[in-house]
Amino acid sequence: MKPYKYRITPSSKPHPPVVGKVTHHSIELYWDLEKRAKRQGPQEQWFRFSIEEEDPKMHTYGIIYTGYATKHVVEGLEPRTLYRFRLKVTSPSGEYEYSPVVSVSTTREPISSEHFHRAVNVNDEDLLVRILQGGNVKVDVPNKFGFTALMVAAQKGYSRLVKILVSNGTDVNLRNGSGKDSLMLACYAGHLDVVKYLRRHGASWETRDLGGCTALHWAADGGHCSVIEWMIKDGCEVDAADTGSGWTPLMRVSAVSGNQRVASLLIEAGADVNMKDKDGKTPLMVAVLNNHEELVQLLLDKGADATVKNEVT
Repeated sequence: MKPYKYRITPSSKPHPPVVGKVTHHSIELYWDLEKRAKRQGPQEQWFRFSIEEEDPKMHTYGIIYTGYATKHVVEGLEPRTLYRFRLKVTSPSGEYEYSPVVSVSTTREPISSEHFHRAVNVNDEDLLVRILQGGNVKVDVPNKFGFTALMVAAQKGYSRLVKILVSNGTDVNLRNGSGKDSLMLACYAGHLDVVKYLRRHGASWETRDLGGCTALHWAADGGHCSVIEWMIKDGCEVDAADTGSGWTPLMRVSAVSGNQRVASLLIEAGADVNMKDKDGKTPLMVAVLNNHEELVQLLLDKGADATVKNEVT
């Protein structure tokens, strides 16, 4: 078979690459020299194509593809950025010619759940509303830690975001991987306005996390007295025991913080100072074991029985 004899001349200057599919991170380019560059014989007798990309700072071109294909997808690009490409066609004899330059911009990065959660994390109300109005992200999609947007907003005390999320149909009773719901997180963090709003929109005091703790357990751990006072007035159970150790909120205070103000609120609301956990320990015993001396005195003053013994003592 005779070698392919087509020669590149100025009149045969190749057309610019044709732009195909464009995304926020890729651009598809293709080209076709029709019959005059038809592949015949062994590959060394074919035309070779190179795609070159302009360096916008240096105004020079660098090769990003070379070969015999008639299509190339440029990947790893930045969103909403202008790129310039040209095609270099090299004949089997080594002659080459460049096409005119083609300019193309990548698209805007599509909205994702990461953008959604980022808007919540930085308390960006306008962005959150735009994303929700776009309809591309579900309001209850969890982040990488298993938290919904409402959980994050409730924990951070972003009241306006909480209202926006609730008005857009978020489920106030969803729970994360450890079983905590948005109400528990708001109680622990001390955001009373969020606590009140969640209660008005269906959040329950009865919900328990995987350890059997209620929102009052977490409020007691957080030590926010204004929240605890309101919770008690709103009717939450004062002596609910967790499923692990059988600890009530008062027992948690005796074990963890030793906070006298919190303990006083719980006792005044009817918390049993002599209730026993699964090992038979009372709040007084636990407070003694954890060296909460002032709380020990408070418990004694409030009627704790110092003569009670557990199964060990």
